[in-house]
Amino acid sequence: MNTIENAVAGLRTQLVDLHRELTRWGLVVWTAGNVSARVPDAELLVIKPSGISYDDLTADTMVVCDLNGKPVDGALSPSSDTAAHAYIYRHMPHVGGVVHTHSTYASAWAARAEPIPCVLTAMADEFGGEIPVGPFARIGGDEIGRGVVETLAGHRSPAVLMKNHGVFAIGPHPLAAVKAAVMCEDVARTAHLAHALGRPIPIPPDEVDRLHDRYQNVYGQR
Repeated sequence: MNTIENAVAGLRTQLVDLHRELTRWGLVVWTAGNVSARVPDAELLVIKPSGISYDDLTADTMVVCDLNGKPVDGALSPSSDTAAHAYIYRHMPHVGGVVHTHSTYASAWAARAEPIPCVLTAMADEFGGEIPVGPFARIGGDEIGRGVVETLAGHRSPAVLMKNHGVFAIGPHPLAAVKAAVMCEDVARTAHLAHALGRPIPIPPDEVDRLHDRYQNVYGQR
């Protein structure tokens, strides 16, 4: 195998494990949702096949596409969101992984077309502010990808709530994108409960900046 073939093989296996994370954290039901990965040093992505049960996903079922969303390797049809993923990769070169979910609480905010306000330190840490809302967009083409790219321009958030749809999350690699999707649902749930109890108190912007900088540059192992 050459370097690119080795990278594709590794990503196929990694994506099986990451799709299991979506079900483990309750972010998807049935066959909805998907994770994709950019292939380093190649104009390629690897993505979940369309309409296949999570229990039936294997490395061999993953589909390799070019960055226009055209399948180049794999026996199955790729996800219906492939064009959106491909658009994100073409226009956000720092992105190495994309995740889409219909997680319950985050999707409820999307149904209201309401950003999730930054009322938790965990939000400041991970998202650097509110989680924004993107426009309504049809499924199947690159409209969703356009909405994701346009909405996240100028935002520190790695997640966006697409109006009347669900969550798209990005990261420098697929695991980071999955983490962002997990954290998005977690803070969406807590913010919902806070709204039900009364008026949540936003964190001052300067404190958001400090929290975000600490989490991104100091927290954890270096």
